[in-house]
Amino acid sequence: MTLAYIRPDKNFDSVHEQLQLINSYIVSNNITVDDEFIDQNFQSQRVADRTDITSYFQSKTGANLLVADVWVLSTNMEDIIQMFSCLLKNNFKVHFIKQSVTISKDSSSMLILGLMDQLRQTIQNDFKREIGRPKGSRSVSKFDKYTNEILSFIKEKKSVSEMARVLGVSRSSLKDYIESRELKLIALDTNKTDTISKEKAEEVVINTIDCPK
Repeated sequence: MTLAYIRPDKNFDSVHEQLQLINSYIVSNNITVDDEFIDQNFQSQRVADRTDITSYFQSKTGANLLVADVWVLSTNMEDIIQMFSCLLKNNFKVHFIKQSVTISKDSSSMLILGLMDQLRQTIQNDFKREIGRPKGSRSVSKFDKYTNEILSFIKEKKSVSEMARVLGVSRSSLKDYIESRELKLIALDTNKTDTISKEKAEEVVINTIDCPK
């Protein structure tokens, strides 16, 4: 059984962006998804209070779980340790699509620690970006409805001017939208899932571990 798990967070990728990554991974790997769960719990909620998702996971022992990024499971380090432990204990294989890696109970400890440290760095960097910026400043945009087309255009290497002409929108506004939503990075990561080897992806994760100097 293969499950797709999506969880929105105003400071990270939207549901739409997560689905883009998951759908690309599904197509690239010829996977059939049996069920999809969109978790509407607030990111601030601790795992002990998220009884709907914990019950859901417990009922799907041994499944393949598709997740766009580690933070989707939780942005609390204590909770991420518990979720990793329980998922692996229940024989899940968790596919982290942005990192192009899959973890299971047979995975190396360095790979799992690397994923956790990446999350720590992500949270730390996001906190720095939040300084001086109004909370929740990543607002809904009139361009959100064009995200599918924009990602396709980026993969086709179209210029922003070409995209703007096709969509009938302002070039400068479209450029700002692409940059604020990091759509070029999303498109690049989507393509990467097709080409990067398992060994290389795991090496990249492990090498991003940041040790104090």
